[in-house]
Amino acid sequence: MAVQSSSSSTSVSLSRSETLSLLTLSGASVAIIANTFRGDGEPLVASLALSILAFCLCYAMIRWLGPTFIKAGFRGRDLSKANRVEIPECMGAVCAAVYLLTVIVFIPFPFYKDIVAATSGGGNRDVVLEVHHVNQGRFLHRFPHNKLASYLGAIISLQTIALLGIGDDLFDIRWRHKWWIPGLASIPLLVVYFVDFDVTSIVIPLQLQPYLGELFDLGVLYYVYMACIAMFCPQSINMLAGINGIEVSQCVVVALLLAFNDCLYLSTPYPHPATDSHLFSLYFLLPWIGVSGALLYHNWYPAKVFVGDTYCYFSGMVFAVVGILGHFSKTLGLLLVPQIFNFLYSCPQIFGLVPCPRHRLPKFNARTGLLEPSVTPWTPERQPHPLVGQVLHLLARLRLLRVTVDEKGRFVETSNFTILHLWLVWRGPLREDRLAWEITLLQLAVGLFGLFARHKLALLVFKEDNWGTAQQ
Repeated sequence: MAVQSSSSSTSVSLSRSETLSLLTLSGASVAIIANTFRGDGEPLVASLALSILAFCLCYAMIRWLGPTFIKAGFRGRDLSKANRVEIPECMGAVCAAVYLLTVIVFIPFPFYKDIVAATSGGGNRDVVLEVHHVNQGRFLHRFPHNKLASYLGAIISLQTIALLGIGDDLFDIRWRHKWWIPGLASIPLLVVYFVDFDVTSIVIPLQLQPYLGELFDLGVLYYVYMACIAMFCPQSINMLAGINGIEVSQCVVVALLLAFNDCLYLSTPYPHPATDSHLFSLYFLLPWIGVSGALLYHNWYPAKVFVGDTYCYFSGMVFAVVGILGHFSKTLGLLLVPQIFNFLYSCPQIFGLVPCPRHRLPKFNARTGLLEPSVTPWTPERQPHPLVGQVLHLLARLRLLRVTVDEKGRFVETSNFTILHLWLVWRGPLREDRLAWEITLLQLAVGLFGLFARHKLALLVFKEDNWGTAQQ
């Protein structure tokens, strides 16, 4: 008990250097925000300053609230350590709260001038702007005020997913029910998309245009497609989990790549038709990168806190928001290729063809201190269907699975179907932090190639890349 108390007190207090660093960053951010709001500064600068402030606040709150979460029952033991000390769980809820506060406080920066110009502000605040001044020149970086509906709809969806995620952390909802949680939270997104944009056509590849035309209208199926995106993104983050830092690191990499993609559009020498969409994306991504960076520091190996399902749901919904309302869902899909592969690879266990344990964590070998693929046992009474058995043997021959059989050829155990276990089958036992680094670098490499494919290889099947056209 004394050891636990000492560990707790160490984790709560900020060191002198941490305190000075956070205060310096916070002071600089507040000064930039105040100067931006008083003048006619870029909202993007204010968003960046608020994101740094969100990082500082989240960093400190995670440290301070740890014992409170433990007392409330949000705690867990790290099963991949020899010394399984209890640490706080569900710290993603802190990130979600700070993030929501940040994006709400940010509302006046991009929208204030347009709202005043379009309504009766009263007194000397009643500013009238000509249309051509709003749409070009120095006001190009500001949203038209009707974008406020999209912004608020996104906040409603994110608040909904945060509440549902906390409910999952409290009640440990079963997998077959978890799939529908993000679908409920996506309803405000779809409603706003219908009212504000309502484009349901997709661009047909050049090779098929003689038969199908340049555009093909999916109608209501496009909304089904967007709902599937909103349901898949949170679940895909949640499925690629099980070691320290992997949930947060994959989200930080995806968010940084999306922000880089946005900057490509904003850095063009001429006003780009998609500027508003990618500014919209940046305004949601920058604060999330800030709070995720603070959480990653505490969740990286050896983890001092656990993120909980709330973080996974919330991260996925942030990506769904920017992908749907920013009108670049195809680019988002290219950056989530590891998550898509992980889902497809996991399908045998998800759909019950192979027994699926409650938690598919890699196995910690206390003797070596390394992680190994965990296994699912088979009993003589329960053996796979012959066709499934042939597939399992084929995967084993291709080194996509580890299979153990007895002398009669019956299955004894198979490794679990996640990308973490597949990587351990390929690479052999690894330290937990080494495994996290390698999977994170894999996410980065695949994401960079995805951006290259989106902006260069896409010219093989489309007339022009949307980096140079308004068509998304």
